[in-house]
Amino acid sequence: MTTPRQHPLLAPLEGTLVVSCQAYPGEPMRHPETMAQVAQAVVIGGASAVRAQGLDDIRAVKAVVDVPVIGIWKDGKEGVFITPTLNHAVAVADAGADIIALDGTLRARPDGLSFAETLRRLREHTDAPVMADCDSFDAAMAAAEAGAEIIGTTLSGYTGARPKTDGPDLELLSALVEALPEHVVMAEGRVHTVQQAAAARATGAFAVVVGTAITHPSSITGWFRDAVVV
Repeated sequence: MTTPRQHPLLAPLEGTLVVSCQAYPGEPMRHPETMAQVAQAVVIGGASAVRAQGLDDIRAVKAVVDVPVIGIWKDGKEGVFITPTLNHAVAVADAGADIIALDGTLRARPDGLSFAETLRRLREHTDAPVMADCDSFDAAMAAAEAGAEIIGTTLSGYTGARPKTDGPDLELLSALVEALPEHVVMAEGRVHTVQQAAAARATGAFAVVVGTAITHPSSITGWFRDAVVV
């Protein structure tokens, strides 16, 4: 039986860097063409895959890169808002995403479906691998049991399920790597330095996802400002 690690789209990502190319609403870079250019730049730098947010961004990024595109659709600001419903997930697939990422927590979803039911119905529309953005060990195990090929630590520290660590949640990552040896476990969330990225990989992450520290100039500038201005 083929395991998620052996999936032809996912196997080449082992031991690599995935970059999330996103800009927040109202920011100067919040434009699909700009995000597509950022995606091109990170691929030149060695990114093995790109994570893109929003249907227009997914289409624009997909048109200019030759690496897998992990698509999400953020809708709302509270509760479950990362590809929150089945309709959102189907739309992400239709926009051309190679991998569909969605909230993988145990929280109630806006359309009333469980993660498992969402995944089951999504499979009727596409066979694209699914990434579960999880916030806890229990949520990750449930997502894996439901059939998600990729388990991410993306939401750890953001929902109250686990404390917010300074840097990636290596404790959760380590537990998931041990518990899910056949799954693709990706480190994502607060990977802000090369040292943290290396630590996540050393902990056993299949791949490491970095976003803000590479693609969000406002945050990066703020970090340097705080270091310089006393």
